[in-house]
Amino acid sequence: MAAPSFPVRSSGRSLPGLRIGLLSTYPPKVCGLGTFAAALESALTDLDSRVSVVRVESPTGPVTLAPAGVMTLTNGQPRSVQNAATWLSRNDVAIVLHDFGIYGGTDGDEVLSVLEQITVPSMVVLHAVPKAPTPRQRSVLVAVTDRVDQVVVMSQSASARLLDEYGVAARRVSVIPHGAMGATEQVLPTSSDVPASTFLTWGFLSPGKGIEVVLDALAELSDLSPAPRYTVAGVTHPELLSFQGDEYRSRLMERSQSLGIRDLITFEAAYRVVDSLRQLIASCGVVILPYESHDQEMSATLVEAIAAGRPVIATPFPHAVELLAAGAGILVAHGDVAAMASAMRSVMTDSGLVAAMAAEARRMAPSLLWSSVASLYIDLARSLLRAPQPVAI
Repeated sequence: MAAPSFPVRSSGRSLPGLRIGLLSTYPPKVCGLGTFAAALESALTDLDSRVSVVRVESPTGPVTLAPAGVMTLTNGQPRSVQNAATWLSRNDVAIVLHDFGIYGGTDGDEVLSVLEQITVPSMVVLHAVPKAPTPRQRSVLVAVTDRVDQVVVMSQSASARLLDEYGVAARRVSVIPHGAMGATEQVLPTSSDVPASTFLTWGFLSPGKGIEVVLDALAELSDLSPAPRYTVAGVTHPELLSFQGDEYRSRLMERSQSLGIRDLITFEAAYRVVDSLRQLIASCGVVILPYESHDQEMSATLVEAIAAGRPVIATPFPHAVELLAAGAGILVAHGDVAAMASAMRSVMTDSGLVAAMAAEARRMAPSLLWSSVASLYIDLARSLLRAPQPVAI
């Protein structure tokens, strides 16, 4: 997607390689936003940009040593907020990643102080655009979009929601997909080493992922040979783990035991880095995303699955409807065990269907790789720098 051109501040610089300030949570913190930031930083660097990272940290959380060259914004400390804005403003363009709960203040409103003090062109990347926000969340999100030169969302559904429900002008919104690491080797899901009877769900484990529906569906496939195998991979969501431990995983294991399918399920409680995650995805035939949410406008897991050339079975949350429309996957109704069982049976018994889904996923994959996504961010950043300086009247 071409970046739009519109009147914003201009730094007056014209550089062969951009200097980009990036504000986000960041590894070693385990969270989706931090993983996104690290991947984007690496891809931008590979395209000859120089990235200065400011990581967001809570003063009450565990103390971690900042990686070399990374500055820290400590929530709740005005001087730290000011220093972060100054650091970001030393670059040509600032990219601010946003999600509720990341920044200090009520509904993360401390980010507004950072944005107000940034003196170079800026863009915000919204990782969530709530369909039913609280009044305060709505006001914070609108204020965030008002304080930057461009707003980036990662799906057309998120863009439509931002325009229709938050009143953001279309000219100020760009859609850039979530990046994916992709696969080093494309392995056909119908090949003998990766049969379509091997299913995978991965990501932070928590209620709402709909895994119970898949377990119940598996119990209805006992007549198939070979028997389906299902891997549920990922650590328990950090917030859930902090007050409930691994209780939810234990409940899922007990459910599979009571259904008589415990030997068909692998529960893997590990946080995988890039190469390890690539191997995990390559080991499966079909990715299942049975999310209970009807409103999810972005799924990094869905993007990774398609970029790896894997067919997908998913519930019809907005991002899945959007990305699977051309045939890379099958949509099943939320909570519908019979529909889930039918979809799983179809991919296990119809090699032509699986091959067609995999081919479509591979066709889409190049546009989702981090290298492609980072180039769109650079194009958008350059459009901000090229835009004319507003003339005071």
